[in-house]
Amino acid sequence: MDKQQSNKSKMVQTKTMKALVYDGPGKIQLKDVPLPKIEKPTDVLVKILKTTICGTDLGILHGKTPSVKPGTTLGHEGVGVVEEIGTSVRNFKKGDHVIISCITSDGSCEYCKKQMYAHCEDGGWILGHLINGTQAEYVRIPHADNSLYLIPDGADEEALVMLSDILPTGHEIGVINGGVKPGDTIAIVGAGPIGMSALLTAQFYSPSKIYMIDMDENRLKMAKKFGATDTINSAKEDVQKRILAETKDGVDVAIEAVGVPATFDICQKIVRPGGNIANIGVHGKPVELQIQDLWIQNITITMGLVNTNTTPMLLKTVSSGKLEPSKLITHHFKLSEILKAYEVFGNAAKEKAMKVIIEA
Repeated sequence: MDKQQSNKSKMVQTKTMKALVYDGPGKIQLKDVPLPKIEKPTDVLVKILKTTICGTDLGILHGKTPSVKPGTTLGHEGVGVVEEIGTSVRNFKKGDHVIISCITSDGSCEYCKKQMYAHCEDGGWILGHLINGTQAEYVRIPHADNSLYLIPDGADEEALVMLSDILPTGHEIGVINGGVKPGDTIAIVGAGPIGMSALLTAQFYSPSKIYMIDMDENRLKMAKKFGATDTINSAKEDVQKRILAETKDGVDVAIEAVGVPATFDICQKIVRPGGNIANIGVHGKPVELQIQDLWIQNITITMGLVNTNTTPMLLKTVSSGKLEPSKLITHHFKLSEILKAYEVFGNAAKEKAMKVIIEA
């Protein structure tokens, strides 16, 4: 029996794997579940090497996303090795190291043809949401030719985990949607992983001033290291008063990166006439739109789910060393320690956590 047959035989014999399973609001368990299998010719089975936890995963745990059913393996980010491919897969082979996109794309539907991969009619955000995700030893990736990215030789695979979701999200939904331009004054409300990703990628466009706004002094200090020109602790200072005192009439772009009414309201109060509010945060409650003040201000408000259409560009930028997302990684855990990882990430301020890496 050759080595490939031996490995396949070993997988067949090992019928279960460890996975982090959502059992309803407030309930997650690391348990044995059946190994995923190739279900369609376009599928790929990936052995997870490294994954992470997203704020969206915490939202699911807290009951913020009722579309996630109990019994679902969580996670939509990670890097791994191709273990098995469907008969129609052309771009990947067994043994390839790959980045798993948080967005699954068939590449042929009406939305995919518009590069709106988030709304793919047979995909979108499904991993760890509508199908089993990446916080496991193995994961099945549908439409793999359009939903995986080959990792260049010698690349920092930990850093590339950030390309699954947070970097393209911060870049596309925050910076691009916000229309950040050279010379702009911008404010990012929320210095978590998404806000930091917006901070890193906003610098591609040379804004003259970047305010980072948060209540966590540790994260504000980190933001300064990553390129913020100014920081404001919103627990200690009136954000609107400070920004209006230091700018002519507010910021050109306000990026919301938290997902609560109070932070969206800050954005409404600090954006200048003709400016843009780019909402990235995942909101679980309604916000109050101050339309009585904003209607006359020619404000543009954008929001959305990441399409990942800039991921190839970001991969080149990271590979060249011009963008260093590894700076966002603060903690490491084994898959067997994932419950502890959730505890640490869920208490980020206390634990001084930004992004955690989980090795499967």
